[in-house]
Amino acid sequence: MPGRFRLARRAPLAAALCALLASPMHAGAPGEHQVKAAFLYNFANFVEWPDGALGPADAPLKVCVVGTDPFGVALDEAFRDQIVQGRRVQIARGVSLAAVGRCHILFLSQSEQGRWPDLLKELGGAPTLTVADGPPLVRQGGMVNFVIEAKRVRFEINRVAAEHAGLRISSKLLALARIVESS
Repeated sequence: MPGRFRLARRAPLAAALCALLASPMHAGAPGEHQVKAAFLYNFANFVEWPDGALGPADAPLKVCVVGTDPFGVALDEAFRDQIVQGRRVQIARGVSLAAVGRCHILFLSQSEQGRWPDLLKELGGAPTLTVADGPPLVRQGGMVNFVIEAKRVRFEINRVAAEHAGLRISSKLLALARIVESS
């Protein structure tokens, strides 16, 4: 019964995710970074971390931004008053290389693209969902990239990298992504 409840709870999230994919960016529509922030929220709901990876039950789910923050208030708004994986969400910006392993979702800004290999190496096999704003990350061993196609925000997923870190990505999320294998 708990599995059915979990799926029933996620059905509205899946519908919202599909709506985000279907809506082109134009005047009056949410901006690119609002859409990406909403995707991060949905990713948090469609990824399962290994037992113990999120810490004690009262610990927050940590969403971190490394480098220049492209979201502004959009990231705060996407997670405001939300409970994800039964936890409140803590957003951290300007995270140092030494602290990336304490993040559950790590957004790697374009400003840090030259450091992506070092950041991924620092993480090793840590159960941290890595997300970036460009196609090179999934080919370097990262997990999710945002790409713009036909004026829509899309995403690529490197499922092997996620599995290597012990993360399980929902088949609903995988069905909406372009699957990329790292080189």
